[in-house]
Amino acid sequence: MAATAYIPRLRAQYDKDIRAKMTEQFGYQNAMQVPALIKVVLNMGIGEAVNDRKKVELASNDLALIAGQKPQVTHSRKAIATFKLREGQAIGAKVTLRKSKMYDFVDRLVNIALPRVRDFRGLNPKSFDGRGNYSLGLKEHIVFPEIDYDKSGETWGMDITICTSATNDDEARALLTAFNFPFRQ
Repeated sequence: MAATAYIPRLRAQYDKDIRAKMTEQFGYQNAMQVPALIKVVLNMGIGEAVNDRKKVELASNDLALIAGQKPQVTHSRKAIATFKLREGQAIGAKVTLRKSKMYDFVDRLVNIALPRVRDFRGLNPKSFDGRGNYSLGLKEHIVFPEIDYDKSGETWGMDITICTSATNDDEARALLTAFNFPFRQ
């Protein structure tokens, strides 16, 4: 008996509706021209890690809960005396999500985490980089339901970069809008 493969809800929606809508909207000649999500990169920079080494460990554990996979601890490249930073010191954590974990994360981000952000008025539509990638920052990582605030105690910000195969910002904006990203008007 063969096991059925797990297909995330957003991936099924992309294959069923969004791909056809994008082809019609932009007039693509080939199915491979239609923009798609490639990867999502989550990054947490921990400034307080200079004084307390355990903060990076705590942030890394929280990021692992959010992403569903173990993050990579990032280290400083050079020493900066004014910030009391030494070369090679742990200062943050990052994780790259692809395929089904990426679609699951984007689904949770749009439908659960962003509505829980305090004073949320929509995402900035100008945060595209010119090559079809979108970046956003969250001030508190506790908006994700996996984080128990009572156990965490600390709140850290995080950067989220969504990389698409779109060649320009208009195509990427149309793709992310089809995935229900709440952009400001």
